[in-house]
Amino acid sequence: MKLAILSREPKLYSTTRLVEAAEQRGHEAVVVDHLHCNLVLEKGKPGIIYEGQKLEGFDAIIPRIGASVTFYGCAVVRQFEMMKVRTAVESQAIVRSRDKLRSMQILSRAGVGMPKTAFTNYSDEVPEMIQQVGGAPVIIKLLEGTQGLGVVLAESAKAAQSVIEAFHNLKARIIVQEFIAESKGADLRAFVVNGEVVGAMKRQGKEGEFRSNLHRGGSGTLVKLTRAEKAAALLATKALGLGIAGVDMLQSKRGPLVLEVNSSPGLEGIEKATGLNIAGKIIEYTEQLSQKKKRPKAAAKPTEPEVLPDNQAD
Repeated sequence: MKLAILSREPKLYSTTRLVEAAEQRGHEAVVVDHLHCNLVLEKGKPGIIYEGQKLEGFDAIIPRIGASVTFYGCAVVRQFEMMKVRTAVESQAIVRSRDKLRSMQILSRAGVGMPKTAFTNYSDEVPEMIQQVGGAPVIIKLLEGTQGLGVVLAESAKAAQSVIEAFHNLKARIIVQEFIAESKGADLRAFVVNGEVVGAMKRQGKEGEFRSNLHRGGSGTLVKLTRAEKAAALLATKALGLGIAGVDMLQSKRGPLVLEVNSSPGLEGIEKATGLNIAGKIIEYTEQLSQKKKRPKAAAKPTEPEVLPDNQAD
């Protein structure tokens, strides 16, 4: 199998581990910087030019698209899809997961447990919004934030109103969520590949830090998920259509609450915490994708197209 790993940093832990796992299984793995790809659009002949050469002969790709380059990265993934190359994570699924508001709407519709969440464009309705998520303290998140950046804990209603109004004045889009006190600065990361939880860790924030992200100084340890936690992680991943995902959850009195579903989860923290070969699981899944053959579709009678509301058209 000839495999392309879309990554801007070939020396990153996740990238090197994927290359290593692919080569161990006898595959050719090529790291492609998606920002350096030129997309060629022609009737019936979509193509990609990279470093002066046309990318050809690939059986599958593994996208590692950073949040800051979602638009162009997904365009490259979509181009590979047009070229009939299998992808471990589909472009549309990445787009869904990167929009925090949209992804939470999808998760809510699918019946996934989550913290109470509110969104508004109007600053004069801030007090009501704070009450709608259970009152202070509350968590305020930038919709475009990643790795714990752009996340604020407001201890009081007055502080929350000041922060929300400041973000609104900067034309920044935010969501407000209830604060789950019983989580005590910890969350769970479930790593899902091909509809299976292949590893899980508990991430604990450092002393005095409510964010548990490893990039913020948190630590990860091996954990065994409950049946309910596994079910929540799998349901969230399926709802967003992701073949590979890192599902972040809080443990609460009313069960697991999904915070976010990451379409390009890092491998370093989960592999070191669990001692598992997660990269190998991803390569196994990609092998299965590349071996799939399209079955001819049965002829269907023409019907009127179904028109879905905007919030259901995915």
